[in-house]
This record gives sequence, C-alpha cells and structure tokens, in this order.
Amino acid sequence: MAEKVGFIGLGIMGRGMAANLLAKGFDVTVWNRTASRADGLVEAGAARAESPAAVARGCPIVITCVSDTPDVEAVVLGSGGVLEGVAPGSLVIDCSTISPQATLEIAKALEAKGASMLDAPISGGSEGAEKGTLSIMVGGRAEDFERARPCLEAMGTTITHVGTQGAGQTVKLVNQILVVGNCVAMCEALLFAQAGGVDLQKTFDAISQGAAGSWMFTNRAPQIIRRDWSPGFMVSLQQKDLRLVLAAADEMGVPIPVTAQIFNLYRTLEARGLHEEGNHALIKALEHLSGIEVGTEA
Repeated sequence: MAEKVGFIGLGIMGRGMAANLLAKGFDVTVWNRTASRADGLVEAGAARAESPAAVARGCPIVITCVSDTPDVEAVVLGSGGVLEGVAPGSLVIDCSTISPQATLEIAKALEAKGASMLDAPISGGSEGAEKGTLSIMVGGRAEDFERARPCLEAMGTTITHVGTQGAGQTVKLVNQILVVGNCVAMCEALLFAQAGGVDLQKTFDAISQGAAGSWMFTNRAPQIIRRDWSPGFMVSLQQKDLRLVLAAADEMGVPIPVTAQIFNLYRTLEARGLHEEGNHALIKALEHLSGIEVGTEA
C-alpha cells in the first residue's frame, strides 16, 4: 500500500501535481496558505490539514511546492511548519525552485529530526503539472530517490536523479538559463516575422516541427500570436529564478551575459506591472523597443 502523501502549496503548479497524485490512487492530505485553493482537491478526495505541521504529523512523505526560498523556509522551518510535526524516517520532497545553499540548510534541520529531504524542482509549466508530464530533477540520497519514485512518477514523465543534496536545484537553474534563452529567441523570431509581413500562423506551422522547434516555441508562440498572456509560468517567478541563477553564477565566477540581459528585459515588464503575466510576455519588452506589435496585421 502506498504511503500517505502530504502536499503543501497549491498554486499554478501544485494544484495539478496534487490532483495527479489523487488520480493515481495516493492518499493525499493538502495544505495551502489560502485555504480556499484546496477546496477542489478536498472535493476530489483529499484530506485537508490545518497547518504544515499537521500535514507532516499525518504523512510520512511530504511534498512542498511554493514560490521562493523564504516560502519554503516558512512552511518547513517556521512556526507551525513541517519541522514541528515531522517524524523520524519521514521524507520531505521540495519541488520548489530555491537557493541550493538554502536547500542544504533546510535538509540539515530535517536530518536533525531524523527525517530526509530531496530537492526535486520541476519544469514543464502548468500544462505539464496538469497532465502529469513534468520533468523532475532530483538531488539527494539514492535510497530516498527510490522511495520517492512512485510519487514523482505520478507527477512527471522525465524523472532524473542528478546527484547529491542540492544538485536538483543547480540543474533546475541550468534549465532556467535555457528556458529564458529559448524564450528570447522565440520572441525575436516572431518580431522579425511580423516586421517581414509573413503570416505568423503559417510561419509557426513551417518551423515548429523542424530544427528550430522547441517546447517553448510549440507551447508559447501560439499564445503570443493570439495575444494571450495567461501564465504557464509567471514573469515574477521567472525573475525569482533568474535572481537565483545570477547569484549562483556570481558566486562561482561564471559569465552569463545573455541571461543577465534577459533578466533586465524582464525588469522592464515588472516596472510596467506585468509581473503576473506569462513569461512569454517577454516579447512586450522587444515590442516596446521596436514599436512593432506581434499578432496584429503587419
């Protein structure tokens, strides 16, 4: 029989992930800071806990998926947090994207209580969370990874044990460098197509299955063409991840000038109050520079 699983954090990603655990037959207990976000999952069969500590008391496996390093620290180490309820032998799986150094510190605090931790950040957008097709990159002990595998396979299709504690977060930051690089290339290409007067949909059809195709282009170019800024991943979260990338790169002495430039393009969107739009809204920064709007008649 599968172990009981607790799920903390029911945002854009977490709701779909918890729903997939339920659909795969797991006994799931949920908690979210805004309690109403748990209502649909409770109606679908999940139990509701009153605090992260209560989740940990009732579940030997606890998954967290929240926005930023301080949020993970709050739900795990803070008052009423997982650390207060966790039992020896429990496993905490953090699917958030946070500082690799903070991951190590949180893991040490859990280990002092006899619990284990995996850092298991995710990629694939809200679509992947809903469909259970996420890519999950996992750092931690091999035996903990094998214990977590059934849960991870309920939420994703590409599950990779990438190394020891903290390696999952480092690989996720590698992922984010590539995500924003692909995003800005897509935006430049669509702007070029718009300026050249070609049909954007036909351009998409011609390119998407060839060598220039990518997940980003397949999933986000159609949204740009129809001026749909609903987020699979919000600008504010993209910027949070890029701040982690830039801090880690600075610490390691790694030059990432293109990524830094993309970060500053996103800052112009934040300055315009567009932080809750999808990360593909990056094209608006290029539109502002060019005076060209993509998706309208050339």
